[in-house]
Amino acid sequence: MTDLALLYEHPTWFAPLIDALDRRGIEHLALRPEGSFDPADRTPPARVVFNRIAMSSFLRDDEHPIFHAAALLDHWRRGGARVVNGPEVLAIDSSKARQLSLIAGLGLAIPATRVVHRVADVEAAAASLAFPLVVKANIGGSGAGIVRFDSTDELRAAVADRTLPTSIDGVLLVQDYVPARRGTVTRIETLDRRFLYALDIAGGGTFDLCPADACQVPGAPIPMVSAEPPAGLREAAEAIARAVDLDVGGVEVMIDDRDGVPRFYDINALSNFVARPLDVLGWDPHEPLVDYLVQVMKEAR
Repeated sequence: MTDLALLYEHPTWFAPLIDALDRRGIEHLALRPEGSFDPADRTPPARVVFNRIAMSSFLRDDEHPIFHAAALLDHWRRGGARVVNGPEVLAIDSSKARQLSLIAGLGLAIPATRVVHRVADVEAAAASLAFPLVVKANIGGSGAGIVRFDSTDELRAAVADRTLPTSIDGVLLVQDYVPARRGTVTRIETLDRRFLYALDIAGGGTFDLCPADACQVPGAPIPMVSAEPPAGLREAAEAIARAVDLDVGGVEVMIDDRDGVPRFYDINALSNFVARPLDVLGWDPHEPLVDYLVQVMKEAR
């Protein structure tokens, strides 16, 4: 049995990781979430399986792999595989509602939020908040499924016209629109539950802040720069990673310009890392990631 298998869906995001493994001479299987699996056959494809399924996969394929992958990863783990970012992590990654509950449970601030599953409940949920607000899909990915509303009339019209965002699990979040200080959010990446690096992302009001996509070409409209967040934010991100049992992933936070409070709002178990890392960071985070995978493989043998 081989030591490592990668389960991934995006056709290009993980080429740098595969290149890093090849440079180190580390044998691995690159698996796509296709075909079927036999629940009576407990044989995993490798001793270690690295989950790289993106929540944004539903944007690329109506027959997305998110829920199938959750069952598959759980099946392989029951067969003895060590799953990096396993099924419980995938379950948190695929629910912004669960993420916010976990973050708030750690005593950290979040945007004021109401979680609903019926369109009929959206207006009543909004009545307990102030405008502007956003309605967002529980499963989004790359900023998908987020719409801002500036008044009750706007929201009421969207409810009546059935033009609200939709989520593939039927759950919506009605959430305070937080004005981020300087229009910037910070994405803190962690590895083995410890701080790895951070980016300041100047979204300018946009909701699509994917580091792997937005930094692909010079002059991209969403500037991203290496950041050194205060110790308190690093410690908070590490606490979130420990609570999720997150092997590798990012946490997003913004400073509320109204009161200066850091508000954590997203956990990303899919850390595909920033594109052009040598330009943005000055070093390649895939190298410590491969070091971590090597250590996990040694422990799994």
